[in-house]
Amino acid sequence: MIPLLAISRGPLDIERVAGALAADPSTSPGLDGAVATFLGLVRNHNVGRSVRHLEYEAYAPLAMKAFERIAAEIAERWPSARLALHHRIGRLEIGEASIAIAARSPHRGDAFAACRYAIERVKQIAPIWKHEYFDGGDVWIEGATADPDDARARAEAERVACA
Repeated sequence: MIPLLAISRGPLDIERVAGALAADPSTSPGLDGAVATFLGLVRNHNVGRSVRHLEYEAYAPLAMKAFERIAAEIAERWPSARLALHHRIGRLEIGEASIAIAARSPHRGDAFAACRYAIERVKQIAPIWKHEYFDGGDVWIEGATADPDDARARAEAERVACA
């Protein structure tokens, strides 16, 4: 069975991540009318620099707790929505997926909002760091900076998700 939440070194497959929700025993056949997905890709530019590749690192035990927290927050805010979230670590080349998110719900609005909320919260609270290699050097891109209990950060993620 495919886990709903995962951190791995292998390539991400959005169909597999979305399929994890379909295989979830809490899902009743025919209940859902929407699956929204998000696939974050490594781009070839950032801040005016030509990016060659990225390396992601994570403190996996805490990152998984952050993913669980995000799923719980989604369940609280959009009770009919369910989440699958996989993040890749290690070296990623241009065009490869770094994160795959799927949200499933009876209604498209909740699925879209839950999916968008998930990526905003990952950026805020998951201990995952990006090392960017570009023409002429490399730099660590700061990872999560918000306190998971910061109500203002959570409200901002919800505002963006529902915009």
